[in-house]
Amino acid sequence: MSETAPIGFLLDVDNTVLDNDRVIADLKAYLTSTFGAERQQRYWEIFEKWRAELGYADYLGALQRYRAENLRDPDFLQVSFFLLDYPFADRLYPDALNVIKHLGAWGPTVILTDGDVVFQPRKVKRSGLFDAVAGRVSIYIHKERELDDVEKHYPARHYVLIDDKLRILTAAKKIWGNRLTTVFPRQGHYAHDLESLAAYPPADITIERIGDLLNYDLPALRAAGQRGHPDITSTSTKEQL
Repeated sequence: MSETAPIGFLLDVDNTVLDNDRVIADLKAYLTSTFGAERQQRYWEIFEKWRAELGYADYLGALQRYRAENLRDPDFLQVSFFLLDYPFADRLYPDALNVIKHLGAWGPTVILTDGDVVFQPRKVKRSGLFDAVAGRVSIYIHKERELDDVEKHYPARHYVLIDDKLRILTAAKKIWGNRLTTVFPRQGHYAHDLESLAAYPPADITIERIGDLLNYDLPALRAAGQRGHPDITSTSTKEQL
């Protein structure tokens, strides 16, 4: 087991440090131009059904099932290339890598995400995130159920979890309690889903964009998780904290 760190930082990928909504929009545009609007829509119907069964997004798995309905269409090869060669580094949010470097001065930074075993690792690698966290990457099916494994591989006395889903943050807070500071960047479609926002309590810290974490110092991040009440702010600075 690794030596226990005073603090560890766990960062989600999609719509947390990387604009996955933009990736999806680009894929929709490519599918429409390649196959037409009707078949593009059919792909996403298969995708959503498959995601409901698996519990995570599987773009290549959905493509395989889409192909099964069109076995003789040679254009599927091009869609595979589009997905695997996508320029994910261009879709990192502004200052995402600077935030990882900023947090890394205080403790190990870890990419903690859900996904399949091919496309999600490819995204992490091509985006530059793999190198930014020195290879500390964990990809699960339901990461909120695997926190004991996270703690085994990356032990820390306190954690900071940064995720665009309040559901994930709430589940982790129930397990780690005041050992955890939850950070909710209001980026992507989940962060603006009114039903989801109403269903879960606020995070310890709410920010408008991942780059806002550059304005937080270590004592502020620790204290926010231990206060017992949320710190809701989108304009925090070290001076205000």
